[in-house]
Amino acid sequence: MDGPQEVSTYRQVDWRRYATAKLSTEYDSEGSVFVNKFSSRIFNGLAKITGSFQREASGDLRYPLLGVVTKYLSVIYDPEDKNALVTLKADVGQNLQVKYLQDVKAQQGELKVEAHTSSLKYRVAVSSDIPSATSPKVVCTFPIGEVRAEVEKDEERAIALSGFFGGSLLNGQVVASYTDENATLKYTFKDEELTLIPSVSWPELSPTLAFKRQFGPQNKLSYFHNFETLSWSAVYKHKLNEDFKLKLGYDSDVRLYWSSIWVGKEDAGAKKAPRKCKLQVMLQVPQDDVKSGALLFRMKKRWDL
Repeated sequence: MDGPQEVSTYRQVDWRRYATAKLSTEYDSEGSVFVNKFSSRIFNGLAKITGSFQREASGDLRYPLLGVVTKYLSVIYDPEDKNALVTLKADVGQNLQVKYLQDVKAQQGELKVEAHTSSLKYRVAVSSDIPSATSPKVVCTFPIGEVRAEVEKDEERAIALSGFFGGSLLNGQVVASYTDENATLKYTFKDEELTLIPSVSWPELSPTLAFKRQFGPQNKLSYFHNFETLSWSAVYKHKLNEDFKLKLGYDSDVRLYWSSIWVGKEDAGAKKAPRKCKLQVMLQVPQDDVKSGALLFRMKKRWDL
């Protein structure tokens, strides 16, 4: 019988805990451009190295960016422009955050201080350029809306205001917004089958109506109409499953018929798409020149290493 075996004290290190990487490539046939991005988490996720570059149709590599991102510091470097954007964040207690953004080449930055309640329902943010070229901006956010105020060096008005207020009304939601001396009133009613969104703007007095009708879990019809310009658009969507979608539509503004097939969720990345490859194929047919229709496609592929 053999003697007791020596137990090794060596423990294998799983480097995946300290360095994981992902690569993605996105192609748009309209511009024949490849956009390549990569990122790698290091030190068990405490920091991330990022980078991107664009490959033109001519084969030239453009717009390279390199970056290091942590919870409190990020540095994005542009080798072409020989410039860096530096962002610093700091939490002062539980309810106060300070953020500073610096453009190294332009020697300009922005300082932002935000105070909030523990529930984040109420927030006040004050931001100012450094060196100061304009007056500070103040943003107040609360459960029913948001107000933005900026002191202007204008003889006609001292303070520029914008924001929105919202609340429940008649089994729906109403939102009133104001910006650049234009006001909009929008009402949204939604149930399991029907969505109605009428709105009106001042001072142009431009009423619009958005209408959506759900026909079971797979089919939906959407319609939008602008009563001032008489322009309209319609979209029919058939969702075979979570990863396959067919859309047919028309837009009167550009007098264009179109159809689109999505593989992967339309409003998500490639991470959860089949084989981590997201694809859109679109056919565009001008109403006034049917023979000049174009077939376009976009693809995004992700690799996890």
